[in-house]
Amino acid sequence: MFVVLINRYFNLQIHENVKLLLKKIQIYGDSELRNRKRRKKNIFLLFKSMKALIIISACIFFYAYFVEPNWIEVRALELKLPHLATELSGYKIVQISDIHIDKKMKIKYLNYLFQLVNQQKPDLIALTGDYVTHGYEKFIPNLVTLSQLNPKDKTVAVLGNHDYSSKNHTQAIKQILQETNILNLENAVYSLKRGDAMLHIAGVDDVWKRKDRLDLVLQQLPEAGAAILLAHEPDFADVSAATGRFDLQLSGHSHGGQICLPFFKPPILPILGSKYYKGLYHVGKMIQYTNRGIGFTHLHLRFNSRPEITVFTLVA
Repeated sequence: MFVVLINRYFNLQIHENVKLLLKKIQIYGDSELRNRKRRKKNIFLLFKSMKALIIISACIFFYAYFVEPNWIEVRALELKLPHLATELSGYKIVQISDIHIDKKMKIKYLNYLFQLVNQQKPDLIALTGDYVTHGYEKFIPNLVTLSQLNPKDKTVAVLGNHDYSSKNHTQAIKQILQETNILNLENAVYSLKRGDAMLHIAGVDDVWKRKDRLDLVLQQLPEAGAAILLAHEPDFADVSAATGRFDLQLSGHSHGGQICLPFFKPPILPILGSKYYKGLYHVGKMIQYTNRGIGFTHLHLRFNSRPEITVFTLVA
């Protein structure tokens, strides 16, 4: 009898242990199954996220390469100049900058650009440098398309750092500017009149290449009348504003950053173009405006920095 009880006890214990073991195995199996399903879901979500990222990146690249570089913004601004005579109120200046002709910029596009400038019916056109990208000197002859520009008074220009890539390069650009009836303000002043009133358009040669001679410009600049300075590099505004003689400086050079992430300063900006890199600023008593340019260098991309034609209407 005692032996039977012992056997039953041990059989019961074995049964309970087996049941417990089976339950643990079942729990482990259920847990492993859940983990497996979770891993599978995570892998699926990862691939889905990667696919979405690839699609978004492709769309951004397509836009930055094919759309925005050809989507020119015509930006109109009314600027009040303190020294402008009433006879010149309403005077219209159209600025373009940094055309950067290279193998990707076709004659058809240049024709479209200059026709768009003419449609603004400018009194004066201001070109603020970098006509041909360094290394693409063989495309300098394409600059003859500048002859289409048709302002009421004059087209004036200054050179930029890319226009000084070599002596022959510089001379060829200067020659074409002359042949297309564009006045190169090489540390010089152009004055226009409306009755007895005068407006002075001055230009400094390229600052980066140390060709600027602001002292010579100031010597030529009459004391009376509003004065506008063309300077390729916008950060030169700190120097020009300090003279107290200029109402406005027009510049280019920085391409507005060219690739701009929302809410952040552009990651790449050039020397002398990182402080006043885009749009309108007040530097002392002088207005500084930096045009985003037309072309590009290195990366043929633009994002959140469309090519720009700026139309200034001056107000007394």
